[in-house]
Amino acid sequence: MQTAHERGIFNGNILVVQKGKVIYQRSWGYADGSRTKMLTPDMRFDIGSISKEFNGTGIMILKERGLLSLDDPISKFLPALPAWSAKVKIRNLINYTSGIPPVEGNAPEVDSVILSKLMSLKALSFEPGTAYIYNHYNVYLQMRIIEKLSGMPYADFIRKQILIPCGMTLSAIDYSLNAEDAAKAFDSEYKDTPYPPGMSGWVRLPVTDLYKWAECLDSYQVISKASVNELAANFPGGESSLGTSGLENGELVWHQHQGSNNNYEALYYSNLKDQVTIVMMTSNQQMKVYGIKFAILAALKGEPVIVPKKSLYLEMRAKILADPDRGLAFYRDLKANHQDQYDFSSEIPDLISTGKYLERRNKLDDAVKIFTVAVALNGKAADISYGYELIGECYFKKGDKSRATENYTKALEIDPKNKNAEGILATLKKTQP
Repeated sequence: MQTAHERGIFNGNILVVQKGKVIYQRSWGYADGSRTKMLTPDMRFDIGSISKEFNGTGIMILKERGLLSLDDPISKFLPALPAWSAKVKIRNLINYTSGIPPVEGNAPEVDSVILSKLMSLKALSFEPGTAYIYNHYNVYLQMRIIEKLSGMPYADFIRKQILIPCGMTLSAIDYSLNAEDAAKAFDSEYKDTPYPPGMSGWVRLPVTDLYKWAECLDSYQVISKASVNELAANFPGGESSLGTSGLENGELVWHQHQGSNNNYEALYYSNLKDQVTIVMMTSNQQMKVYGIKFAILAALKGEPVIVPKKSLYLEMRAKILADPDRGLAFYRDLKANHQDQYDFSSEIPDLISTGKYLERRNKLDDAVKIFTVAVALNGKAADISYGYELIGECYFKKGDKSRATENYTKALEIDPKNKNAEGILATLKKTQP
């Protein structure tokens, strides 16, 4: 961990538990970009998408009480939504197969804006259950269903039904990140990262409470084993409400979830079989928590340890956003001259992440340029297929259904297991003459 910190790839809190015993806990680095205050173990962090586990668990609590079925259409509980809601089942919300697309707009996506966008949405991107789009609209709708059936605000329900029973006394929903005991996010130049207004319902907590959450899930304290397994089910190639997981003979043997948001990043990994849990939280995102996790697991097994290098993606994304051609020239210089400092082991995924970074900012032509560089490299069929899928997605957003179809078809040819490309391609063919 000292090497990781010295390389500038980890500023945060970490906890490692083996067979129920804490074998390592340490705070590394600063509490904000000023570098005048050090992190402490009890500081709260934003954990990004990991927070979505709580709404998923809330849905399963209501299911176990007989208040809903995962096959209920969401229109049953939210009847004011447009006609498309009759097609979307609750299970589509928890595994992100609803077909609800991100809706463009410049206003900060606070709850009222999200509701307005959903009310104005005319049609789904694909038939629910046939493909996967990971976005927070699915989470927003889960929260509203929980409120409708429980008769209480979402934050109160999560606190009463999950946080308190799990002993997560230092966890809070939408806790102020300006509080004295909250870690403040900053970038690689130690500039503080503003946290813009957004959707409500995010759980913020210290590293010890995230460990308690993993233990609560693994011991089936708030929902049953069957419900945990159902929550862990994912669409092929996509994440579930529990991130990613491994099953053996129908038994959940491990699960992990990474979340990031405005330079916050967190990861927890729980292996029920080996009785190992690793929890990391950082306020200086470097996209290296997975690599650090693998290094820790290797150390626990007495195997050679490889500490990750600096992130290629983080180094080039801002430069490519500012000027794609100059940014790509910078990337090629790193590849030719600086592989001793930067990690090129995931070169294609890093290029794809950069393209997605541009796509989220509606720089669709620039995103296609980056995806095209990625798919021209030699790599895993699944990665190349995903690159073509994203090119298709960009053309679809541009209204060019012909080129979208061409690229989704290429994605499926390269990887016939790409169910997402298959589902969206089927929808495209239905809409073309």
